[in-house]
Amino acid sequence: MDFELRILGSSSATPSANRHHTAQVLTIDNQYHLIDCGEGTQMQLMQYKIKHQRICNIYISHLHGDHYFGLPGLLSSMHLQGRHVPLHLFGPPGLSEILSLQFRYSGTNLCYPLIFHELDTTAHTRIFENKQLTVHTIPMEHRVPCCGFLFREKQKSRPLIKEKLPSFLTPPQLVRLKWGEDIRDEQGHIVVYNRDVTLEPKRSRSYAYCSDSRYKPELLPLLREVDLLYHEATFADDLRERAHYTFHSTARQAAEMALAARVRRLLLGHFSVRYKDLNPLLQEAQELFADTDLAKEGSIFCIRE
Repeated sequence: MDFELRILGSSSATPSANRHHTAQVLTIDNQYHLIDCGEGTQMQLMQYKIKHQRICNIYISHLHGDHYFGLPGLLSSMHLQGRHVPLHLFGPPGLSEILSLQFRYSGTNLCYPLIFHELDTTAHTRIFENKQLTVHTIPMEHRVPCCGFLFREKQKSRPLIKEKLPSFLTPPQLVRLKWGEDIRDEQGHIVVYNRDVTLEPKRSRSYAYCSDSRYKPELLPLLREVDLLYHEATFADDLRERAHYTFHSTARQAAEMALAARVRRLLLGHFSVRYKDLNPLLQEAQELFADTDLAKEGSIFCIRE
């Protein structure tokens, strides 16, 4: 099953000639989850040949324009191109009102169901679940209500070793074996040991998106050992005081978080336009946490089983 992140935008506040506002697409089991939707997102979707009609969920972290100004246009394009499949939109209080006002004054009546889920950005809450996946909010500390998102695969079933399976097993018994149970007879005696006929399940994968926030070590228990952590790194560490004042983080602070949480890999993003060259930010983080990358436009990060 796919578990792949594509970066559409990495700039903070204002776009630059080669960096767009924040947006990412996480592909899980051939479904697209759009995370934030800054200005120009639908142009980036076209640039990388990502069909926006396949987006199932959109997650908006907060109501600063560089994270959602692209949303009304994207939703309108879906309407104009005849979308009929429901779209789930997760966002902070106020987002539904903004969109309703936009659509009312433009005379837009969407031809597809837009299902809005208002988020409590102060709590770690499960907001979405299907057969493969759960999504939880991650409370951020920013100037306006803001949260990140934690995507986790559910526990996977155990592969059966077909050549070791007794012929008398029924389909329900095979299902129980896949989920780790032993098979017993009517008297309660074990007749098939799970360990003898199954393999270890494939590893469940995880991605944590930490949007705009001050450095917040209180989040460490939520981020512990995730496969891929995206953490904003608006400034280099020589501007740590400015980062704190503006409710942002530095590249070194992102690395401190990754190291303390024992994550597998760190992505830096949300770069200030003052940095034409991002390598100093990358080097600053890598001094502390070697497995760090830049969330540059067009980059793809695959999380393998």
